Order: sequence, then structure tokens, then C-alpha cells
Amino acid sequence: LARRKEGVFPITDERMTRFSITLDRAVDFVLQCLDNMYGGELFVPKIPSYRIMDVVRSISPEARIEVIGIRPGEKLHECLITEDDARQSLEFDDHFIMQPNFGWWDKESHLVKSKGRPCPEGFSYTSVNNTEWLDVEDIRAMINGYCQDHGLESV
Repeated sequence: LARRKEGVFPITDERMTRFSITLDRAVDFVLQCLDNMYGGELFVPKIPSYRIMDVVRSISPEARIEVIGIRPGEKLHECLITEDDARQSLEFDDHFIMQPNFGWWDKESHLVKSKGRPCPEGFSYTSVNNTEWLDVEDIRAMINGYCQDHGLESV
């Protein structure tokens, strides 16, 4: 938020995307996972993505953008399920489950009990290929909620 007053926002790359999850949604998801887990599987929530450029536009639409370039180890997009992991994954309405490769894990039994659908061949779950997106107004509302909760000036 301090950058808003400066009028210049440094960003890595205009194409950059990220996933977003609120603390409340994260806690609810953990509790849901605890209720539904068998043991050994990984739960991945279906959460919205956002474009880094939309974060800048939500804070200061008139700001000048300074592209500083990607740094070592930094990624343009987040990947929560790789194409390789998708072969072991089940899709549900609001999450995915990556099944373990343990000998005792009965994939067919868990598939029937859980009512999950196998992910299609070639699937991956990344912040850039997501179907749910936050727009500038959504992001601004989230930021303003944070500002209100912490006694800061709204954007």
C-alpha cells in the first residue's frame, strides 16, 4: 500500500499469476480435509487466481509499472498439481485429492467411496490455467477488508 503514494509499482513480469485463499477459507478447508482423509493423500483446494497486474490496478489504477524482470527461482505461475501428479488425482466440486502410491492404498475403493472423478490426461492445476479468477474489483474489496480490519486507509 505504501507504493500507492509513490506512484510506481515494480513487478516481475506482466504475465505473472498467483492463487489466492483467505485465512477463513484455508481453515475451513483444513477442517474439511481432517473429516474426509484416509491417510497419505494430499488435498488441494480449488481457489481463485489473480493477475499481478490486477493487484496493481486495484491499489492504484494510475500507477506507473516498472517491470524489473524475473529473479532466480521465481516462477511466472504457481502449480498446485503437475501433469504427472494429475494421473493420481481425483477431482471434486471444490477440491482435488492426490492419491498416494502406497501398496495398502486401494485406489478403486477410495474412488467409489469418495465420488471423485479422475483428472483427464494432460491435466495440470496452475494459476494461469485456472477457471476461477479474481478481477480488479474482487481484489480491491479484499484489500479494503484488510485495511478496515487493521485501521488502514482504503484503496
